[in-house]
Order: sequence, then C-alpha cells, then structure tokens
Amino acid sequence: MKAVWYEQIGTADDVLRHGNTDDPEVSDGEVLVRIRTSGVNPSDVKTRAGARGELQFPRIIPHSDGAGKIEAVGDGVDKNRIGERVWLWNGAFGRAFGTCAEYIALPAEQAVNMPENTPFEAGACMGIPASTAYHGVFSGGSVKNKTVLVTGGAGAVGHYAIQLAKWDGAQVITTVSGPEKGLAAEEAGADLVINYKTDDVVEAVNNFTDGEGVDRIVEVEFGGNLSVSEQIIKTNGVIAAYGSVAVGNPELPFYNLMFKSAVLKMYLIYIVPSEVRMKIIEGLTKALSENALVHQIAKSFDLTDAIQAHKTVEAGKLIGNTVINLT
Repeated sequence: MKAVWYEQIGTADDVLRHGNTDDPEVSDGEVLVRIRTSGVNPSDVKTRAGARGELQFPRIIPHSDGAGKIEAVGDGVDKNRIGERVWLWNGAFGRAFGTCAEYIALPAEQAVNMPENTPFEAGACMGIPASTAYHGVFSGGSVKNKTVLVTGGAGAVGHYAIQLAKWDGAQVITTVSGPEKGLAAEEAGADLVINYKTDDVVEAVNNFTDGEGVDRIVEVEFGGNLSVSEQIIKTNGVIAAYGSVAVGNPELPFYNLMFKSAVLKMYLIYIVPSEVRMKIIEGLTKALSENALVHQIAKSFDLTDAIQAHKTVEAGKLIGNTVINLT
C-alpha cells in the first residue's frame, strides 16, 4: 500500500517519507479499513516533531483520525460490517500505524458507522476535533437553556462546540482573535462573538448575561484565560479545559473558584473512559444523522503532499481542519 511514515522525530521536510509498505494484517477483533480521508491534527504534527517525547516505534505512520470503508474483518467481528462507511478514532494513539496510508487495521470498536450523507472529509474530523468538542460541551450533562462560552470559536474544536451547544438549545458566547474568525464563529451559530484582542471579555459577557455569567466554559487556553474565567463562571459552573499552551502551569485562584463551587474539568480525548467514549460516539452519530454539523474543511492535500499538509497545520493560519484525501 501507499503510505507516509517517519522513522525519527524532526521537521516534516527532514523525516516524512512517502512510498510503498506492506499492507496491514487483520487480527482477531479488528477491521481492515480502506482509508479515503486522513485528518491532520496539531497533535499529529507535534508528535512527529518530538513535542510528545521520543520515537515510540521504529516506524510510524501518523494521524489518528480518518474515514473510509471496511474491506475485511478479523475473527469475532460481524462479517456484515464489510462495506460499512466508518470514521476512526485513536488510529495512531499508542499504535505504530495510523491513517496516513491506504489501509489501516485496528480494533473494530474504533471504526464507527458513518451516515451515508456524511462526507469522508467530515468523518476524518470526528475522532479528535468533534469528539473533543462534544465532551467539552456535554460531559456535565445537557446544556439546554444554559449559557455556554466557547473560547477560540473559530478553531477546529471551537467550531464544532458552538454548533453542538446550539443544537442542544444553549445560548453560546464565543471569543475570537479577529474579524475573519469572528465571521466563522457567527456562521457556526454563536449568539455573541467577542474579539478578545479589542474588547473587554468580562464586560461583554456580563452585558449579554445581565451580570449572571456563564454556566459552562469550553476552554482551549485554560491558563491564559483563567483571570477572565474566574470572573464570569456562574456558581456551580463548569470549566472544561482541553488546552493550556500559552500558560502551561497557571497559578490557581482557588478560593475565588471554591466560593463559586466551580468544577474544573481537564481532559484528554484520547484517554476518556470507555463508557464516556460510547456516549460521545452515540451523540455524534445522532448529530450527524440530524445534519446538525457543518464541517469546516480548510485545506485538502494528496498523500504525496503530506509534508506540506504538516507544515500548513504547524503554521496555524487556516480556519478549519486540514485533511489528506486518498483515492
């Protein structure tokens, strides 16, 4: 099969290789998926660059997210699944061979049935961006009739989080860093878009909520936004944080948050418990079947352009998801 791989960590130009390698073998309990689209996420390029530590395997085919069709199944898997359209999760998490190849063999539960009306490109965004958004919005229960703040509303996760919260009946506030990103957040359905570089976020939130604040924050930058979050989170509110790059080790305003009985939820989507994963899958399946999501594909590449795809994600200038399409 055609694939992209690396055998040492480093820059995309230096270490990514494109060529032919052996097709994967299907073991008991696994499915063989013909990949149609591979999702390229920031975590994928950071792992290749060495930000996640040393090389875990002698050869790595990158990318955890993808979508395609099941072409074969191992013992213990229903043969009726052959031909099924699926999206994949954790394709490269703790595994040597991810989705940046024509085929992948992985546990059957990591291949999720995908509605016929969902494009493969969209399916390649379900494993990390959409799943992270779903858990951030719903891990504390329904947000119907509540107010949710989504920070970074034009980002891959934020864009899905806005849509999912609106789908459930919430009022949604979001923060962005510029007009173009603001437009993307508005198109996703945000009720209030705040440019955090030019506007006073606390004042804008308080004006919008009549001083009551927000019930839940889906947070991309926990440390950097903590001074704002502690002022606008409601009593018994939840801050669900999946990132904190700018301020990696923030000083926690414990008593300010304690006297609001605020819940701080930090999570990594790769390692959520199995019962939580099933809820995420069920919820996203329902959202897809109801056409509740608009998928923001910013750039598509061919497999031979994987180096450029990685460099594009690293640059961080696109609004939306980056994918690699395989024919």
